[in-house]
Amino acid sequence: MFKRISIVEAKKLIDEGNAQIVDIRDEHSFQAGHIPAARHLDNTNLQKFIESADLDQPLLVCCYHGNSSQSAAEFLNSKGFEQTFSIDGGFEGWKLQYHIES
Repeated sequence: MFKRISIVEAKKLIDEGNAQIVDIRDEHSFQAGHIPAARHLDNTNLQKFIESADLDQPLLVCCYHGNSSQSAAEFLNSKGFEQTFSIDGGFEGWKLQYHIES
């Protein structure tokens, strides 16, 4: 089962180098701005990502506001990721917290 995680907790995991992060927003939004080290994930690269990712490393899932990422995190958890997290507030919350321009 996935867990919800705050923006601050997610950043701590990322800063410690102890997480992989995927962004499920549309390509245009991702290109306009995203969390550093995030990888864009959509239906075209989903299977390849699942096959090549480290299933034991925590996986953070980001969307616009933290809603769509919950179902994506649940799906990825069902595909074998041991620890999946949906980032509450999504990228919009991240931008506000860490003053990112897009």
